[in-house]
Amino acid sequence: MDWKLFAATFLTIFLAELGDKTQLAAVAASSQSKTTFTIFLAVSSALILASFIGVLAGRVLSDMLNARVISILAGGGFILMGTWILIKALRIN
Repeated sequence: MDWKLFAATFLTIFLAELGDKTQLAAVAASSQSKTTFTIFLAVSSALILASFIGVLAGRVLSDMLNARVISILAGGGFILMGTWILIKALRIN
């Protein structure tokens, strides 16, 4: 195992997830329930599955595109999602 890669990936994902919508959803779910362990298992399982899908997608895409193109596409996706969320938040109904 490449421990340097593991540490860098762990730290990046851990810091990115702090205060993320997923963590806030977990806080909301656990505040409405007394079964903390059930919520923990559900949240953990969902994150594991989502991460697994992301890793598989990255593996498949890396066979078709180079890493630079994948990074540009991922960055563009973040920008588009952020713009969409910002527009929704600023829209006055």
